[in-house]
Amino acid sequence: MKRAFPILALLTAVFLGYCMYDALVLAPTDALQGDVYRIIYYHVPSAWTAFLFFGINFVCSIQYLVRGDRHKDRLANWIVIVIGLAIGIAGYIADYFHKLPLGMLPSSVATTGLLIVGLYFLIKKLFSLPAVDVLAVVSAEIGVVFCTVVLVTGPLWARPVWGIWWAPGDIRLTSTLVMWLIYVSYLLLRKFSNSGNTPTIAAALAVFGALDVPLVYLSIWFFRTQHPQPIIGGEGSIDPVMLRVMLLSWCAFLCLAGLVGWSRYRLEVLQREVDEAHAMQSLVEIRGAR
Repeated sequence: MKRAFPILALLTAVFLGYCMYDALVLAPTDALQGDVYRIIYYHVPSAWTAFLFFGINFVCSIQYLVRGDRHKDRLANWIVIVIGLAIGIAGYIADYFHKLPLGMLPSSVATTGLLIVGLYFLIKKLFSLPAVDVLAVVSAEIGVVFCTVVLVTGPLWARPVWGIWWAPGDIRLTSTLVMWLIYVSYLLLRKFSNSGNTPTIAAALAVFGALDVPLVYLSIWFFRTQHPQPIIGGEGSIDPVMLRVMLLSWCAFLCLAGLVGWSRYRLEVLQREVDEAHAMQSLVEIRGAR
C-alpha cells in the first residue's frame, strides 16, 4: 500500500489540475454574476466533503460509545436500521402530503437513509473499536479543513455579489460557523486533554456537534436566508457543463481527502503505538526504581 501512495498522489494532483482548468476555463461564465461565480466549484464541493467526513465522525463516535457493551451495540444496530427505514418512508409520506420542500425528491431522502445504514455497518465491519476512535479523529480533522475552505470562499464570493463579506443573522452562515467551532473544540479537546475519559467525552461532543450538520444543509429550505437557494435538488437549475465540472471537482476533492485521511490515519496509529510504548517504559522504570 505504501508503494501505491505516490502513484495515487500523482494521479490526484493531475485530477485536481484538470478540474481547476475546467472550472476556470472550460465552464461557461454565469450571465448574472460573471466570473466570480467560479468560486462555486471550490465552495460547494468543499461543503459536501465536510458534511461527509463530519458524518463519518458521527458514526464513529456513536460506535465508540456503544460497542464496548454488547447490549448497547445490538440496540444501536436496530436503532440505525429503524432510523434509516424511517427516513426513507418519511420522504414518500411527506411527498404524498406535499410537505417536502420544493425540489427535494423523496427518492433522495430515501437514498440518504440507506446511505446512513450502509455507512454505519461498513465502518463497523472494517474497523475495530480502537480503530474507530482513530477514524473519528481523522475524519473530524479533514472535515474542519474543508469547512474552513467553505468559510473562506463564501465571503470571497459574497463581497462582490452582496456588497458585504458576511450577512449577520443569516442562519445558513451562522450555523456553518457554529458547526466549525464545535468540531474545532472537539479537536482541541483531543489534542490537549490527557484524561482517560477524553475519547468518551469527545465522542459525546461529536454526537452533539453532528446535530448541527442537517441544520446547516436544510436551513435554506426551511428558513428565510440570504444564502442562494440550492441549484441541485431545489428550485434552481444549472447548466449541464457547470454541473459536470462541479461533480468532477467534488470527486477530485474526495480523492484528495481520501489520500490525506489515509496518511493521517497511519500517522495517528503510529503515534498511539509510540505513546503506549513510552507509557509502558515509564511504568517499567517506576517499578524498577521501587
